[in-house]
Amino acid sequence: MKYIEGGVCAAKGFMASGIHCGIRKNKTKKDLALITSERRCAAASVYTTNLVKGAPITVTKNNISDGYAQAIICNSGNANTCNANGIEIAEKMCDLVEKHTGIKASDVICASTGVIGQPLDIAPIASGMEQLVSELSADGSVSAANAIMTTDTKLKEFAVEFELDGKTCRVGGIAKGSGMIHPNMATMLVFVTTDCAVSSEMLNKVVKEDVKDTFNMISVDGDTSTNDMLSVIANGMAENKEIVSEGADFEKFKAAFNAVTTKLCRAIAKDGEGATKLLECEVSGAKDAENARIIAKSIICSSLTKAAMFGADANWGRVLCAIGYSGAEVDVTKVAVSFVSEKGEIAVCENGAGIEFSEEKAKEILLCDDIKIKVVLGDGNAAATAYGCDLTYEYVKINGDYRT
Repeated sequence: MKYIEGGVCAAKGFMASGIHCGIRKNKTKKDLALITSERRCAAASVYTTNLVKGAPITVTKNNISDGYAQAIICNSGNANTCNANGIEIAEKMCDLVEKHTGIKASDVICASTGVIGQPLDIAPIASGMEQLVSELSADGSVSAANAIMTTDTKLKEFAVEFELDGKTCRVGGIAKGSGMIHPNMATMLVFVTTDCAVSSEMLNKVVKEDVKDTFNMISVDGDTSTNDMLSVIANGMAENKEIVSEGADFEKFKAAFNAVTTKLCRAIAKDGEGATKLLECEVSGAKDAENARIIAKSIICSSLTKAAMFGADANWGRVLCAIGYSGAEVDVTKVAVSFVSEKGEIAVCENGAGIEFSEEKAKEILLCDDIKIKVVLGDGNAAATAYGCDLTYEYVKINGDYRT
């Protein structure tokens, strides 16, 4: 398996595009994206756990209830959430795809991201569809990735290539996410395409297993959004033997899928609103996987820990504190903590107590852009990793006037 270029267009038979249609006031910002496949695809999605859900989620759930889709349309600048006519607008977006591409409206995944509670006008979307479809291209992943961004500062796309059943298969994805990012899906939109032949049932299994250790292990600010969606579509154009059950081929596909989603997770966490550092909390020696996940997420979600990392302060007590209130089963007298970056590693806690260390060396390590918080529990063999970022002054500035 190797990383390749191309994002959602890396796999055979996929095209994408992104344009500015007029939803966003800033004409330099793209705000409408489309991804299509030559063939009808097996499809699977997971969604936000927030009880308040964007209208596109309702429409998408209905459209892919049969396990199939052929296109994805997404707008940015408006979440189409808490609107009286939201479902009607989302359905019209799907109808527009059918009108301009011939792909059935019932085979369209629909998504929106942006401000909550503001009506979404279908007019700019309708007027932009001709251009959006005319610009569909096998090189269009970057345009689509740009069109789904809101407060993101960096484009997020990755793809991998691997061999399966004697055939070359590819998995590619794009994502958006910067704020309102919290475990159990957040204001993330993630679209993954593959030319691997995989049944809808097995796609669902892959997605649900994968998010436990990827997208559900991210937190930027503790807010779970209303529009989160991870959707994957597989057109089978690699012509491998269709994966319909668990086995060696299933494990290879799952590993390729995870290689893409893990990269997207890290990119989302590193691009957190106002962030200056990517934080990665690696917990090992846990009693079981669930306890490892709980502890890793608790540390990543700790505002005090995040603030300490922003200030390059090796305040390991905040890490222990987050472990203590996490609710996980753990013997705190066995806990060891160290901080790691490209400048090295420094141990700061052993057996649940502080040890002597160089504050100067610790600061040098914590001034780096990518920081790993390593926690060894000594309770078992399970492990988990969570992803987040530091908490900065800029985060408050961004969100203080986000709507206005």
